[in-house]
Amino acid sequence: MKWLRWQKGRQKTGYDKMFLAGLSWPIAFDCYLLRFNQGSVIPPHTDKNEKGKHVRLNVVLKQAKQGGEFVCDETIYETKRIKLFRPDLHLHQVTEVKQGARWVLSIGWIKRS
Repeated sequence: MKWLRWQKGRQKTGYDKMFLAGLSWPIAFDCYLLRFNQGSVIPPHTDKNEKGKHVRLNVVLKQAKQGGEFVCDETIYETKRIKLFRPDLHLHQVTEVKQGARWVLSIGWIKRS
């Protein structure tokens, strides 16, 4: 079972994810705790989705001392700690964590078309 267990991130670039919650109905959503240790990086990408509009809210719980910055070509809403964006449409990435660790609560949902 994946619940509350660390797994390697989908991009296979050094970050880890822990599944916290999710449903497929009535609203498809997932919730993960993400851990970016030193050296972790996520290259620019989009998350393709055929089931509807994918929206993701990332809340930065702890910022890395150096690096580990979220970069997205277009966000819905963004502050230093809150990132709301469409990962299915917009190129996004996390720069390499040079020092320290970065922790993120990531909640995503699919709005069916």
